[in-house]
Amino acid sequence: MQMLTRLQEARSLDPVSDRLQAAVTGTVKPQRLRDVLQGIWLGHPLHPALVQVPVSAFLSAAVLDLIPGRGRARAATTLIAVGIGTAAPAIAAGLLDWSQMTRDRRRVGLVHAAANTVALGLYAASLAARLGGRDTRGKSLGFAGLSAAGLGAYLGGHLSYAQGAGTNQAVPEIARIPEDWTSVGSLSSLPEGKTTVRTVGDVPVLLYRTGSHVTALIERCGHETGPLGEGEIVGAGPDACVVCPWHGSTFRLADGTVVHGPAASDQPVVPVRVHDGRVELRQP
Repeated sequence: MQMLTRLQEARSLDPVSDRLQAAVTGTVKPQRLRDVLQGIWLGHPLHPALVQVPVSAFLSAAVLDLIPGRGRARAATTLIAVGIGTAAPAIAAGLLDWSQMTRDRRRVGLVHAAANTVALGLYAASLAARLGGRDTRGKSLGFAGLSAAGLGAYLGGHLSYAQGAGTNQAVPEIARIPEDWTSVGSLSSLPEGKTTVRTVGDVPVLLYRTGSHVTALIERCGHETGPLGEGEIVGAGPDACVVCPWHGSTFRLADGTVVHGPAASDQPVVPVRVHDGRVELRQP
């Protein structure tokens, strides 16, 4: 839609976006906390999973509000309280993910967050009205909150499915690698204990040699396609890792396992063999 295209290109949002990004990155500093909120332990971003609890609570409350009965009104009030109470971790995870996105995604994400903030405020007002015995007003505010949350959900879907936010952007490269074993050079041409970038088909691949053993990862970082070939190597032996120079995502070279975010999923691995002194790669 043209509206979303204009939103992605709305540079007027950048001053607010940049200030909020700086505040988020300056607040959430401990690496362990960042890894937890970014979902490394889960294998994909945590935010989409966390939002299911408040969204489900708010939707269930709306259904109960449509059915007459005092008992259902009390249950709806409880569900709204649950939704408000469980929103905080979802917000924290979402803000951290958002802070590591490209500017066009951050613009959409900013409006997504604003819509959800309005929704949360409306639900807080709805809860206050219900607790004060003003059920009709509470229901009206609840439905208004659900409408704002629906807009936020729509923008969140656009971020994920149209703009690719939160997805492993290196995975599509696997399909472009030849299915048959393809030589990328001799084993002796690869430096020991250092990374080298070679192209197989038209896909850049990151090679790492230890002795006669070679491992290969898609070279473009799955988080935001940063050039891992320009990244620093940390650690040694089987624990050696490459650090993305753009946002600091850290992957183990032996198997692509993500060690630190903001990437939440592993870097795709390319099968390797050494045949007659030549290093060969193919599609998994």
